[in-house]
Amino acid sequence: MTRRGITGFICGTEGLDSSGLSSSAAVGIAYLLALESANNLTVSPTENIEYDRLIENEYLGLKNGILDQSAILLSSYGCLTCMDCKTKIHKLIHPPKYETEKNAETKFPYKILLSFSGLKQALTTNPGYNRRVTECREAAEILLKAVGKEAEPILSNVEQEEFEAHKSKLEPDLARRAEHYFSENTRVIKGLEAWSCGNFEEFGKLISASGLSSIQNYECGCEPLIQLYEILLKAPGVYGARFSGAGFRGCCVAFVNADYADKAASFVKNEYFKVQSELASHLNQDTAVVICDSGDCARII
Repeated sequence: MTRRGITGFICGTEGLDSSGLSSSAAVGIAYLLALESANNLTVSPTENIEYDRLIENEYLGLKNGILDQSAILLSSYGCLTCMDCKTKIHKLIHPPKYETEKNAETKFPYKILLSFSGLKQALTTNPGYNRRVTECREAAEILLKAVGKEAEPILSNVEQEEFEAHKSKLEPDLARRAEHYFSENTRVIKGLEAWSCGNFEEFGKLISASGLSSIQNYECGCEPLIQLYEILLKAPGVYGARFSGAGFRGCCVAFVNADYADKAASFVKNEYFKVQSELASHLNQDTAVVICDSGDCARII
């Protein structure tokens, strides 16, 4: 039981939202860790993932799952985090070993670009986010009925073969939502293999295909983010790009050859200003595109 409150403030990378990527999950996890530290509580990452889900679902009213908070609490430097959101089983996928100087931190041949669109409105103000979740449940309900299954109406309870056999029963919008879900699962499986083999070009192509499916099948993009996504795909050294989250606001993320990261960042800033001059004019040009590494999980420092 908590007995001590906390007083604090939130800050993040200038140019992004003040709380950074996955902002609601990032803030929720930060509050939980700070409150637990102040009260000398030992809480497992699994428990905090569930606590943050309650914050998001029941307090904020977002119908999201546990992927963001799982990434925040379970990730490790240089690794790909694979999370089964249904079973909550996760594993860390290491890339191939790279030579480095003795006692020096391993340097990987890739970087991550975060490109801010300038759009900051909360997801709770956009009905499209929660509507997509409802549409996926509607699709699952129809498919489960078609195969005679009694289960919670979520697409993870439908086998891909069952979707293929009965997708004609879905209205076009629902069929596209389900297509996005099942194609994403396929891309994840292929992505794990590409990552573990060090095939970053193939991994990048899968990221871009995910972004395209978000636009065409999940229909969650807005014009500035779609333009930003398309610009990233043209940037030098970029293997692949997609929305960093739901696609209604915030950032796009790109996977880029480390040797080209600076050139890619400069290209993206210049090109985005041409197509979205009003939004871009409010961005800090030094931090509108941030070059990052994958890091360790959230922790008290």
